[in-house]
Amino acid sequence: MDRADFMAALARIIPSERLLTKPAQLVPFESDALTSFHKRPLAVVIVESTQEVVETVRLCARYEVPFVPRGSGTSLSGGSLPVETGIVIALNRLNRIIRLDPEQRIAVVQPGAINLEVSRAAAPYGLYYAPDPSSQSVCTIGGNISFNSGGAHCLKYGMTSNHVLGVKAILPNGEMIEIGSESQEFVGPDLVGLYVGTEGTFGVALEITLRLLPKPAAIRTILAGFHSMEAAGEVVAQVVASGLLPAAIELMDVLAIQAAEAAVHANYPAGAAAVLIIELDGDVQEVEEQFRLLQDLIRGASPIEVRVAVDEADRMRIWKGRKSAFSAVGRLSPDFIVQDGVVPRTRLSAALAEIDQKSTEAGIRVANVFHAGDGNLHPLILFDGRISGALERAEWLAGEILTMCIRMGGSITGEHGVGVEKHAFLPKMFGVEDMATMNRLRRAVDPHEISNRGKML
Repeated sequence: MDRADFMAALARIIPSERLLTKPAQLVPFESDALTSFHKRPLAVVIVESTQEVVETVRLCARYEVPFVPRGSGTSLSGGSLPVETGIVIALNRLNRIIRLDPEQRIAVVQPGAINLEVSRAAAPYGLYYAPDPSSQSVCTIGGNISFNSGGAHCLKYGMTSNHVLGVKAILPNGEMIEIGSESQEFVGPDLVGLYVGTEGTFGVALEITLRLLPKPAAIRTILAGFHSMEAAGEVVAQVVASGLLPAAIELMDVLAIQAAEAAVHANYPAGAAAVLIIELDGDVQEVEEQFRLLQDLIRGASPIEVRVAVDEADRMRIWKGRKSAFSAVGRLSPDFIVQDGVVPRTRLSAALAEIDQKSTEAGIRVANVFHAGDGNLHPLILFDGRISGALERAEWLAGEILTMCIRMGGSITGEHGVGVEKHAFLPKMFGVEDMATMNRLRRAVDPHEISNRGKML
């Protein structure tokens, strides 16, 4: 690559005020939400049109310059970590909802569209977009499809891949593709399913067609506090065994509760060692029948306190503590690592016990927040990076937790992705042939690995 020639050509595409090259301008893009990793890119391109994305990617392909697509930078696995010899393509200004069709129940959006804004736009038609990561008020749809984001309600409604119908994208070689369609049905290979979750290694999505759902006729949200995690876990086990399918089952331990109280004054039950948030939705009669059964199951575990949301505002107050848990942990510790390993639901109690044992060995506090219904753990490993060796101990503990998830028959990631953080664990989870197949697939799409180089494979 002739760096001077490349930068001169890039300057002909992007105006100087949106082509960032000065060190002070690049600092905000050196890392994402996983701040343990940081690199300074060659430049940052702030695009304002699809054509600018296309021309930039094609220029990178011509000069074999690595590029990293980036939305709001909320990745917790280092998924939008820059490459020192490459550029960042910042997509936040491509944030339009291009079209919303209430009859077909679809929304066509640009990659920088904010997750929550899609639901807000659909609300007047009685519709909403189901995937709801904790960062949904700031995270982008482009980032969501990169990492196949889930959220609290993925237990019933599935992940991002279940709600993306079509993608228009530019591949790393500069080729434009359109996969999927606006139809709920498709024939042939599921190329959209292949594209979602590729962590930016298949180029840049330019337009995404999303499936919208009708708002449920009835919603019941219950908050229950317990004297122990074991008691809360037993309720989860009984709910699953009963055949109920709640929209969400979320569990927080005492440290996570303390963080939520300090940050947003969630007003969770005083003295609780664990809180459980369970939400039911659907037809009115169905929800009321499920609600009565759920109340019986909760009462059987002798809760400290049970609250039922009386209206939408009350429901939002209950969820506010859970949604703010990750950022709220900053009130308890200057630094933290969050993992998102998955274990079978039947192994939740054993997994929590092992995390507790390992955290004691490491002398590190761990706040547990997780999607209890599908076994997606979110242990927040607290440490102070100013103390020598603290980061290394925290990373050791994070690695032990991921190894445990694999050993228990689970996964190293439920929704945060592999990024740069979990590279070393991929060969532990997948066999040699599986790894080789994934490598071949990536190189078939991007022979020079210029699209988000260093991620996944």
